[in-house]
Amino acid sequence: MSLSVLLSAADPTEGPTAPTLQDAQESATNAASWVEENWSTWLAIGLRVLLILVIAAVLRVAIRRAITKLIDRMNRTASAVDGTALGGLLVNVERRRQRSQAIGSVLRSVASFLIMGTAGLMILATFEINLAPLLASAGVAGVAIGFGARNLVTDFLSGVFMILEDQYGVGDTVDAGVASGEVIEVGLRVTKLRGDNGEIWYVRNGEVKRIGNLSQGWATAGVDVTVRPSEDLDRVRRTLLAVGEEMSKDEPWNERLWGPIEVLGLDSVLLDQMVVRVSAKTMPGKALSVERELRWRVKLAFDAADIPLVGGIPAQPEGGEADADPTAGMAPPSAYSSTSSPQSERAAPIAPPVK
Repeated sequence: MSLSVLLSAADPTEGPTAPTLQDAQESATNAASWVEENWSTWLAIGLRVLLILVIAAVLRVAIRRAITKLIDRMNRTASAVDGTALGGLLVNVERRRQRSQAIGSVLRSVASFLIMGTAGLMILATFEINLAPLLASAGVAGVAIGFGARNLVTDFLSGVFMILEDQYGVGDTVDAGVASGEVIEVGLRVTKLRGDNGEIWYVRNGEVKRIGNLSQGWATAGVDVTVRPSEDLDRVRRTLLAVGEEMSKDEPWNERLWGPIEVLGLDSVLLDQMVVRVSAKTMPGKALSVERELRWRVKLAFDAADIPLVGGIPAQPEGGEADADPTAGMAPPSAYSSTSSPQSERAAPIAPPVK
């Protein structure tokens, strides 16, 4: 290499060499060759992503429509049987509607989450992104959220299973332990109850450990009739059976009574009274009204048959107030009320001696 070439290369005052037309042609050729080599790969990736999105969107719309049609069919079935004899055995329309809407909302949300989540993971895998760290981070975040919001998760899961199992619904009278009353709204996290005095209880589903549903299946109405121990039991039985037969024929009690009124027999026998137990199977939630009507009719029938009912404060005999001694309830006079009585003299203080 000559000295002039070395000097020219070491001269700092000389500026950078301007790109020539040949260099531009080489760069364009390299870019075109890179695009020519990789366009098919990028096109395949784009088409794959587009196909995943289209399939996910179509599948999501189809599943949500299927769930909506199923919920609408459940509501139409409930509306068709409401007001009929079969409707009395089933839950009411409002309860079925809320239950079906809650189930539909849960199913649609779960379906959308699964479909779109799976589509997102497939798109990331298409770009050859390593999903292992992402899944591990999601698992750790899920565990942290589960510990931090465990009460919310517990309430939500309890509400889902409660609705799916149809433990109770709108219109039911339940005893939830922490509160009791009529169910006016059922949610995935909170259930609203109206108490006997009109108050509204907000009960978290996760706090309910046991449920006593008083509106499912059938109820039992029981009435205790107390009579004198000297009363004719056969006559009492005939009177009670006649009351039950008459009540079972009158409306609306013929629909609320799901069985004949039975005289179970003596519940207890005491020195001053006997208790006869009367029972009947009734429509759910109607036991209290049946018991009140039955007591009313029993009282009227026993008065007509001249069968006295006993119990509570004993009645005073007629004319007893005029013959009674007015001083009978007074205590005897005390011996200390008279200052000259020997008891008063002994209890008097001793006077001091006179000096």
